[in-house]
Amino acid sequence: MDFNDTAEEAKFRKEAYEWLKANADLKEGPKDGWRASSEEEGLEQVKVWQNKLYESGWACMHWPKEFGGRESTPIERVIWGQEISKFKVPGGYLEIGQGMAGPVMMMYATEEQKARHLPPMAKGEEIWCQLFSEPGAGSDLAGLKTKSVLEGDTWTINGQKIWTSGAHFSDWGILVTRSDPTAPKHKGLTYFFLDMKSPGVEVRPIKQISGGANFNEVYFTDVKIPDSQRLGAVGDGWKVSLTTLMNERLAVGDASGPDFQEAFTLARGQDLNGSLAIENGAVREKLADWYCQQSGLKFAKYRNISALSRGETPGPQSSITKIVSGNKLQEIANFGMDLMDSAGIVRSDEPDADQSMYQYGFYGAAGIRIAGGTDEILKNIISEQVLGMPQDMRADKGIPFNEIPSSNK
Repeated sequence: MDFNDTAEEAKFRKEAYEWLKANADLKEGPKDGWRASSEEEGLEQVKVWQNKLYESGWACMHWPKEFGGRESTPIERVIWGQEISKFKVPGGYLEIGQGMAGPVMMMYATEEQKARHLPPMAKGEEIWCQLFSEPGAGSDLAGLKTKSVLEGDTWTINGQKIWTSGAHFSDWGILVTRSDPTAPKHKGLTYFFLDMKSPGVEVRPIKQISGGANFNEVYFTDVKIPDSQRLGAVGDGWKVSLTTLMNERLAVGDASGPDFQEAFTLARGQDLNGSLAIENGAVREKLADWYCQQSGLKFAKYRNISALSRGETPGPQSSITKIVSGNKLQEIANFGMDLMDSAGIVRSDEPDADQSMYQYGFYGAAGIRIAGGTDEILKNIISEQVLGMPQDMRADKGIPFNEIPSSNK
């Protein structure tokens, strides 16, 4: 396989690098990335940066040009990712909108809705969140109970969502509800998008062990949504949700935090029993495993990008990304803290300190292995839908949702 650029690819790479060099700061080290002093400052900087990308033709690379994209080829997206990784640029806040809501809108929204919502999404002017999980329906999303009732051409929504990332600063949200409790649980769902400032929507931040509060509980009390904001047919919400979830694996599947390069750099400079840790055989074995995992994830993501460029929805194999990256992050975070010995548990006031990086990775890794589908659920998806193994037995299969035994009905 030839990984060298063609003449066209080299030209594109040079164009991307020169634009980034003129508009962003180069990184000085493997962990020398962009950081904001607060969520408010970060959101503002991301919006400014995204608008700059949009105005210069670098936003949402694979999107149609009419919606603010570039209609890039898969290899151009790969090259852009490689080049932008060399720079400190604002990030976060926009992945759910651009990576999940956007593709679903393109597939199910009207032309008028696409023209209204996709360009502001590409510019970073409007932030979107995903309203899926509930206290009793996380990994088993089809067990959700938030109700939607149609009266005339308006739906009334009542219920609760939880673990909603960024709901407190989002302008719009994508929402799946139960519209027919007499149908089997995968059949009675209906999918919408809504204004997060709608009357009856209440957002309550959830304080995390890391000190952050990015997740939220969201309550719906007689919230009105016009039927025109329904995506897909009534009762077809599970199909639309699957489209969202497959894009989620690609958009937010990677666990952010210390990776192979950070662990490698630490091992090269850290003492272990009187010599450098990098000289220890067990340490080298761990580093080799993480390097292989990192490389495998990179090329798996390239394959998914290629599928998107052909107009396909990323398949169930995308679930591999989160399983591998979440566990890898947990292992590397533990490794870093252990290698620093007592210093690994000391809380530093310096945000760039090694302790901070590994501690935050440690705090977040367990949650990443739950959010967006637990390891167990994703392994079931891979075994059944990728490897073709028999499905697990389901006692609720084909039974009307309101007849399924439940302890909290």
